[in-house]
Amino acid sequence: MLGQFYPSQRAESTYEIPFEKWYKKGKRGVIFDVDNTLVPHDAPADGRARELFASLRALGFQACLVSNNKEPRVKKFAEAVGAFYVYKAGKPALRGYLEAMKKMGTDEESTLCVGDQIFTDIWGANRAGIYSILVRPINPKEEIQIVIKRVPEKLVLFFYERRKAKDTNRKGHKS
Repeated sequence: MLGQFYPSQRAESTYEIPFEKWYKKGKRGVIFDVDNTLVPHDAPADGRARELFASLRALGFQACLVSNNKEPRVKKFAEAVGAFYVYKAGKPALRGYLEAMKKMGTDEESTLCVGDQIFTDIWGANRAGIYSILVRPINPKEEIQIVIKRVPEKLVLFFYERRKAKDTNRKGHKS
């Protein structure tokens, strides 16, 4: 039951993901959440974010921001980094993910999703059949509605890590 919320993998930071590796594996589009995935909540695009998107373009990736935020916030960030965007996406609903893939010209198999929240970013990506990467939130200071969601997220991550450890042990014991 909890498996629907499990990320395909975890990473400490968006900026540590080896996108070159993913490109070699056939991924061509990346869906990103904005707040606390790329920059702290409500922060503008910084040099690090601009560099990331420039390097993604140089590799051949398309990128799309999918956010539950309003258009002015998402559009301004998207323009600064040179990405497509979907605002008021209603994550974890499928609409935003499907719209993002359409804009990027990708499908489920060729798309990655990177986000910091299990019940929006990761669950939505999983529902859409997209490989999901959960990153640690950039800034621990968050709005109350997000802080409240972090409590059940910890429980989901506990069981995720437990299952991952069991899977690793099983693989290690095979002859």
